[in-house]
Amino acid sequence: MRALGLAAAGLLMAAGAAAADGVTLPDVSGLDRKAAEALIAELAQVNVITSNCPAWAIDDGAWALLTGTGDKLAAQLGMDPAAYDDRFYGPAFALLDDPGACDRVGPKAAPLIARLEAMGGSTGPARTAAKTGAGHPQAADAAAVPGAPDDETTPEGEAGN
Repeated sequence: MRALGLAAAGLLMAAGAAAADGVTLPDVSGLDRKAAEALIAELAQVNVITSNCPAWAIDDGAWALLTGTGDKLAAQLGMDPAAYDDRFYGPAFALLDDPGACDRVGPKAAPLIARLEAMGGSTGPARTAAKTGAGHPQAADAAAVPGAPDDETTPEGEAGN
């Protein structure tokens, strides 16, 4: 499982760079090495948990912000993808072996995203999740989808019985 997780992390790193298109990454240039390493570890953990724990799933814009920022920090720290995977994604994927990890790390997603936004980052126009941290982002996404049918509409958009 660990080898599969590390391979997947490498793909996430490559995909994260492409997915960062459309979002604004925060300014992390002023972080010292210790702060950058702490942030990249937190980004990896939150990314793994929000990608593997359905109750804590995030939207594409938030995912691109997390992964793009992690990739940016890895480059800033001079890390190649293998070192990035071994040092940060290996331990993050190991969290999946802990049954309490989803509920322990999942609640950190909204505050981390808000912190990245406060640093100048943005999830872009695709983000519909609430920034308040109240409830799960999925609930905000479902309530915010314009034109989405609900129980009282028919496929034609007319009121149902």
